[in-house]
Amino acid sequence: MSDFDRHKIIKDLLKERPFASVRDLQKVLGVSAATVRRDIDKLHETGIAQKVYGGVSAKDGYGAAPRASARPYDENRDIAVEAKQAIARVAEGLVRDGDSIIVHAGSTCYYLGMRLARRNLKIYTNSMPLAAYLGEHGTCQLVIAGGELHREPGIIHAVQPQQPSFFASKFFLGTQGISEEGMLESHPLLVRAISALSECADEIVVLADSRKFTLRPRNAVLPLSRVSTLVTDEGISDKNAKMIEDAGITLMIARPAGEQA
Repeated sequence: MSDFDRHKIIKDLLKERPFASVRDLQKVLGVSAATVRRDIDKLHETGIAQKVYGGVSAKDGYGAAPRASARPYDENRDIAVEAKQAIARVAEGLVRDGDSIIVHAGSTCYYLGMRLARRNLKIYTNSMPLAAYLGEHGTCQLVIAGGELHREPGIIHAVQPQQPSFFASKFFLGTQGISEEGMLESHPLLVRAISALSECADEIVVLADSRKFTLRPRNAVLPLSRVSTLVTDEGISDKNAKMIEDAGITLMIARPAGEQA
């Protein structure tokens, strides 16, 4: 296989996931670790991808095409699954038995909810898919948001919403994009829902794979100053990691199963 062919495969892979480790690329390409690292160096030098610890990530302007509108839940659920599951695994460790928590709609939060289903917890969610899963498979105490079902984002939301009479130690949420302005969303329903729920928790924990740093939806929902912890994957760039840490946010890096330190 030529250098050109290997580079194309790596670029195509980064359109579907935010990060690929050297080990991942060895399996896909069938070459040595040294060859993979040379390929990563070349892609980094040409500005096509970002060399990061342990592998390569999509660079701003490459990889998955930035979009101003949110993907439907069913479409988003199948993107960057490995990273989302790793993030959910790390986030699970932030929850203590007996906690009351809010788990927002979204695919990464869904994976977290699955992991918490049989824990001794009180969980409030506005996610229809997660509520259905917890109702069938969970033993936790479940509180479901009231209102109408909005199928595209997969959330339950009242036409004339009132702040829920539920107070949590932590509010776990995903986001469509992240910048210096904070957490970004394009769907107006999500903007309203997140704003209301953010007032009902002591801490806000954002679960976001590293692709989200390349996306720029139009609405800033929460400033960085409101976030206490952000869990992401190894694809985060040094620049974005510094932005998060400079904002006083605890940054937690999730690694795929089998690669935990």
